Amino acid sequence: MDRDSPLLGITLMLGFCILAPLADATAKLIGAAIPLGQLVLVRFAIQALILWPLFRRGGHRLSLPPRLFGRILWRTLLQVAGIATMVFALRHLPLADAIAIAYVMPFFMLLLGRFVLQEQVGSRRLVACIVGFAGTLMVVQPAFAQLGWVALLPLLVAVEFALFILVTRQISREIAPIPLQAITGLLGTALLFPVILLAEGSGIAELDPVEPTLREGLLLVALGILGTLSHLLMTWALRFAPAATLAPMQYLEIPFGALFGWLIFAQFPNGLALAGICVVMLSGLYIIWRERMASRAPAR
Repeated sequence: MDRDSPLLGITLMLGFCILAPLADATAKLIGAAIPLGQLVLVRFAIQALILWPLFRRGGHRLSLPPRLFGRILWRTLLQVAGIATMVFALRHLPLADAIAIAYVMPFFMLLLGRFVLQEQVGSRRLVACIVGFAGTLMVVQPAFAQLGWVALLPLLVAVEFALFILVTRQISREIAPIPLQAITGLLGTALLFPVILLAEGSGIAELDPVEPTLREGLLLVALGILGTLSHLLMTWALRFAPAATLAPMQYLEIPFGALFGWLIFAQFPNGLALAGICVVMLSGLYIIWRERMASRAPAR
């Protein structure tokens, strides 16, 4: 067991908040040049290549109980769908806007916990969900007026990753993080490779693979490395610091997304979107604070 080291955990989570939007920025840079299926396949293949040595070094095996394998397969499908939807959304939306809209995910998590898992959720947190969703609509509105339904794709990303986290919660006590991520990388690669292979020459724009240029190839490799490392940093952060300590830091991903969007794409949220981002962040932080207060309250 690792001893708690909050400063190390916070540092690792800060690394996640930097690398995750940087991975999104990389996906945005090449999203229009590389077919969606090929891009997601490379993302999972590199994850498998990076984590397989760690998987083997830990003495883990691929044999899993059928029940656990089924949940990991479902988790992999949700992650594939979430990444693909986000990459498609980033082709059209500013980086900061897409990340901020997708951060309605904690609100969906709370509602799913309340109505699906029958968890106790107080009225104040439900109100915070409504306020946070209103802030999300403030971010969506300018993009929706310009782009139409594409601006709603990050909301779908939020739903997909909320379900992804719920499944992860269910299996997190039965399998360690490194084996889970390694098996996910292998499964994602195994699922996508035949599809891309069969689609070669089909003319289906999002599946028919292309030969990347040197620049595009390097960006594809960078995307796989950044995506894998960001998830590893979050996993390791949770080994050294409590989730309650780290949860508020995740919202730093939004301002870092705004910074990278400005530096790389010369895009910055307008006044209404910026106000909506602030509402989303404050509502999410309030929910986290209420969760911490509820967890400290003595059991009745």
